[in-house]
This record gives sequence, C-alpha cells and structure tokens, in this order.
Amino acid sequence: MTISVAERADLRSAVRDLLQEKCSEQDVRAAMAPEDGFDRELWRRLATQGVLGMLVGDEHGGLGFGPLELEAVAEETGAALLPAPFISSAVLTVALIQAAGTEEDKRRLLPGLADGSSIGTVAVTGARGTWTPAGVDVTAGADGTLTGSAHFVTHGQLADVILVVAQSTDGPAIFQVDVDAPGFRRTPASVFDPTVPLSTYTFADTPARRLGTAGWDAVQQALDLTVVALAGEQAGGTRRIFDITIEYLKTRFQFGRAIGSFQALKHMAADLLLEVESATSAAQNAAAQFEDEQARAGAVALAGFACAEAYVSTAMQAVQMHGGIGFTWEHPCHLYVRRARSGLQLFGDSASHRERYLASKGA
Repeated sequence: MTISVAERADLRSAVRDLLQEKCSEQDVRAAMAPEDGFDRELWRRLATQGVLGMLVGDEHGGLGFGPLELEAVAEETGAALLPAPFISSAVLTVALIQAAGTEEDKRRLLPGLADGSSIGTVAVTGARGTWTPAGVDVTAGADGTLTGSAHFVTHGQLADVILVVAQSTDGPAIFQVDVDAPGFRRTPASVFDPTVPLSTYTFADTPARRLGTAGWDAVQQALDLTVVALAGEQAGGTRRIFDITIEYLKTRFQFGRAIGSFQALKHMAADLLLEVESATSAAQNAAAQFEDEQARAGAVALAGFACAEAYVSTAMQAVQMHGGIGFTWEHPCHLYVRRARSGLQLFGDSASHRERYLASKGA
C-alpha cells in the first residue's frame, strides 16, 4: 500500500517527534553501554506507532507500507542514530519472510515482528562479507541440519527469530533456527560502532526448519529493500551531521567573526551540501524505482555506494570543520563517523554495488 505524500510526511513527522523525545545524543550514548544495546521502551513505542510493522501486511498486524514510506522513516532513524534493530528485524527479517515464507510461516512469525515482541535477524554471509551466493558459508545437509559459520549478523545476540541462508542441494535456501538449538552458538563481534552490534554464528549439525522453497532471488529481494533502508539512514545521518556543522560555523567566533564567514569553510560547506543532496536523491530514487524490476538493481546499487560514501565523507569533513572539539569523544561528530564507517560495507561494499550498477547498465 502506498500512501499520499502528505500522509507520508505526517508519518515521518511522528517518527521524528518520538525520536527527538526518546533518542537524544544522551540516549544514544546510554544505549551503547548495556549488553542488549537498545531502549526497550522506545522499541515498544515504535511498535505502537506502526514503525516495526511498516512492511507487514494488515492481515498480520502491520501497516502494509512500501519502500517510499520505509525510506522516509529511515531518514529519521538515521538522523537520530537510532540504536535499535530496526533494519535487522523490521526490514531484513520481515522482507525475507515475506519473500520466501509460506503462508503458515507468515502467520507464525510476522505478527510478533510487527508488534515488537519478537526481534529478528538474518545470517547471510561468511567471513568474506560479500553478501552474494558465493559468500554463503553455511551448508544444509540432506537431513536439514546446518553446518558452518555466518558473520556480520546484525543484532545477532538479541534475536529470537533467527533466519539463516545456507547452501543446499538445490542452491541457497532459507532456514529458521531456534535460539536454543543444539550445535548453535552466537558470539558477539568486536565493532567500531557499538550502536550497530554484530555477531558471528556457528552451526554444528544444528537442526533447522526450511522456510518455503525460495532461493537466492528471495534473499536478493530482501537485501535490496534493506539497502534502501540503510541508504535512507545514511542520507538522514549525512543531513543531520551537516546541519550540526553549519550551526557550529554560525556560532563559533574567531577574530571577531563567525568562522562560517571564512571563504575556505564556505567552500567546504558548499561541497558537503552537494553530498547531502546527492545522497538524499539516491536513496529516494531507489525507493521510488523499487517496484520496477528492470530499474531496481541499478537504482539500489547506486544508492548503496553513493549514500555510504557521502556519509563517510561528510562525517569526516565535519570533524575537520569543528576543529579541536570535533576530535573529542564527547562531541557528537564521532557518533556519526562511527555509524558512517559501520555501514560502509554492510549488506555489500561500494565496489560490489558499483559492479552491480554497471552490470545493470550493460557495461
């Protein structure tokens, strides 16, 4: 279901208001300390707003929205540095269940993901982090058991709905593993950004249940929608750190003048504004083109590298433009640098997105 532009703006505004109330810089820093890494009360309120069930059909307790609404909301979660499994659970897991699951799978899993009582994640790639069929390092035996390892599993320690992409006799397939299944172990990984925790999953003859009969096409579709959400978050984060920097340039005085009046900083700010607008356009275009199967691959790939690189570039320049204060851990610049860097290779790196973009254009 697609809603009007005005309704989409209202949805975005409601999410922004909630995050301004419950996801300040202090809240983000506080969420980095506990083991579970996010505010359960904020998660509940996001569920009440319908954010966690945006992509879930109303027959399963969701709103049934599409990529345009997802991207708009993601810009707000990215601007606020939301430290919660939104992309992992409400996007990647939901999208994969809807693409690959049977009707029984959907009835069983989607309502809990939509109301926030369940948290989902998907184990896709091995240690190489390619997010391609060749990068899947878990194998499924004839008896349905899984063996191998998966890396870069987002919010993997929190999840109670665990989906695993594994190599089967008929190619990549999707399985569900119980959290207490024998032979299954999850280990937290060392991360640059504590607000995006990652895990390594290992399986040793672990019993699993296959979801439907779909293969890599369903995984790719779910990953594409996840890249749209990540690009939205990156565009939102790029704009927010730019706004923070511009405000600093207006209020920081040297030699009796606001430093924003210095020509060199004006030029840097103009370059950053171009990054902001380019990232926003790429993310919104990917959402707009998503339902067009011919245009989707190129639009998603473009957003995948353009938004990630714009975010890193803007965040790093913001540190420089803040001078000495920007290099301190107490300043929010570092939170955005860490989030930008953490997303640079998540769900595919810039090189792989560029290759896919060129392939989509026949190059």
